[in-house]
Amino acid sequence: MTARPLQTSTPRLIHEPGLSRLLFADPRLAPLWALLRIYVGYEWLMAGWGKVTNPAGVWVGEKAGSAVTGFLTGALAKTQGEHPDVQGWYAWFLQHVALPNAAVFSYLVAYGEVLVGIALILGLFTGVAAFFGGLMNTSYLLAGTVSTNPLLFILATWLVLGWRVAGWWGLDRWVLARFGVRASPAGVDEQMKSS
Repeated sequence: MTARPLQTSTPRLIHEPGLSRLLFADPRLAPLWALLRIYVGYEWLMAGWGKVTNPAGVWVGEKAGSAVTGFLTGALAKTQGEHPDVQGWYAWFLQHVALPNAAVFSYLVAYGEVLVGIALILGLFTGVAAFFGGLMNTSYLLAGTVSTNPLLFILATWLVLGWRVAGWWGLDRWVLARFGVRASPAGVDEQMKSS
C-alpha cells in the first residue's frame, strides 16, 4: 500500500459574510459612508488649514518647526511617572528622530492634514487617505494627546475597511475603476459562491 501525498486545495476566493458585504461593499450604503467620510475629511482639512495659514508661521514659513518643537517637548515631559502617557520607545523616536527634524515634521503634519482632508472630502483614494489620517491620529495618541484623536482614529479605521463603498459617492467611483476596482451586478457574488 503506497501513501498518497496530502492534497490541499487553495480557495480561489474567501467569501465575505452577508453583513460584512452589506457594510463594506454594498453601494446602497454609499450615502452613509459619504457623510462619515466628509465629516472626517472636514476635520482634517480644518486642522491642517489652520496650520498652513497660521499668521505666525510656526508650522510653515519662517518659524516652521517651532510649534512641533513645543508639542514634542510637551510629549517628552509626559514620559515620567509610574504610568507615563508617552512610552519610552516612542519618546526615543520623538527625541532622536522627530525633534532634530522638527521643521520637516512641521510641513509633513500641516500639508498632510490638508491633503488627507481634501482627499476624503472628494472621495479620492479614500482608503489610502483614511489610512494616513489614522496614522497621524495614532502618532498624536502615542504622544499623549487625546482630544478628538480616538474618535477620528475609529472613523478612519472604518473608512479603511469600507474603502470600496466609502468613495462611491466621490471620485473613487471613477478613479478606482481605472485600477480595476469595479462593481459587479447584483447576483454575481451568489453565482461565484456556487462555482
